[in-house]
Amino acid sequence: MLLKTSALLLTGLALFTSCQRHTISRQAVKPLYITEKLAHDSDDPAVWINPQDPAKSLIVGTDKDVEGGLYVFNLQGKIQQKIGGLKRPNNVDIEYGLMLNGKATDIAVTTERMTHQLRIFSLPDLKPVDNGGIEVFEGETQPEYRDLMGISMYKNKAGVIYAIVGRKTGPTTGGYLWQYRLDDDGRGQIKATLVRKFGAYSGLKEIESIVVDDKLGYVYYSDEGKGVRQYYADPEKGNEELALFATENFKVDHEGISIYELTDSTGYILVSDQGANRFQIFSREGTPDKPFEHKLVKIVDVRAMESDGSEMVSVPLNNDFKHGLFVVMSTDRTFHLYRWEDIAGKELKLRP
Repeated sequence: MLLKTSALLLTGLALFTSCQRHTISRQAVKPLYITEKLAHDSDDPAVWINPQDPAKSLIVGTDKDVEGGLYVFNLQGKIQQKIGGLKRPNNVDIEYGLMLNGKATDIAVTTERMTHQLRIFSLPDLKPVDNGGIEVFEGETQPEYRDLMGISMYKNKAGVIYAIVGRKTGPTTGGYLWQYRLDDDGRGQIKATLVRKFGAYSGLKEIESIVVDDKLGYVYYSDEGKGVRQYYADPEKGNEELALFATENFKVDHEGISIYELTDSTGYILVSDQGANRFQIFSREGTPDKPFEHKLVKIVDVRAMESDGSEMVSVPLNNDFKHGLFVVMSTDRTFHLYRWEDIAGKELKLRP
């Protein structure tokens, strides 16, 4: 009788576990669109917002391969253009209004791992404006210290534009990230000037995802086996670490970081919990007593698989994305396009 009862309990537990898994799968947020497939290996997206017509905004994504490139998609995920011939482009970011030849120029900047260069293209035409590539991490000689990975752009209130760049590995004593000021070289091409080295590293895995909050002037990055670190984005404010959060209950790696703005100072920070196919969402703002405390407010399961890079747009773009667009890399060589209201659900707010 005892054996029979135990068998029934085990059967019931198995059925419960199976149902529970099925329920979790059903509750995963479904993307509105999935992009057409890349040739090799999708990794990181960025979004260019068309100032004349937001409905004609573009998504730029990296194909991380030795024969990789940049793919350009519309807001329905259809391929519009491809820039090939890049040697393992890893991450990409976009900034607006860099002055070239006296004209404000929007740019897409990608890290080219195998050449140790930044590759920079004007938008929306995607013409190169980098004299064939800009060398970074010069003088580093240790293995993988020059193998580029993450990048995020920062534009300060005076209009100065910086690139904050990461690599496959680096020192645990500080200076993992290097920050470069971008300017016109006098011939309508871009030059980069190193302005600082900063950033702690646990030594556990690597650092890839970097994001800058331009409005508040902070930079965040994923120390993959440890958590998310926060610093000032302005080099003049020093290299003190302001926060280390998202340190618990992550499966495998901390990856892509994105910011949803409710107002200029409030909103959410979304961090990819890569091994669990979900995003953990934290408060963008702290409290008066603890301004750099970012509390966990929601966990969202997504259909995208093992996401590395992600990008958030907080403003309305078209009838599909009235409250914002969340673009998420998936390991099936695609990017998933989510509506913010589907990510937010009933727990989180929408931009006014």
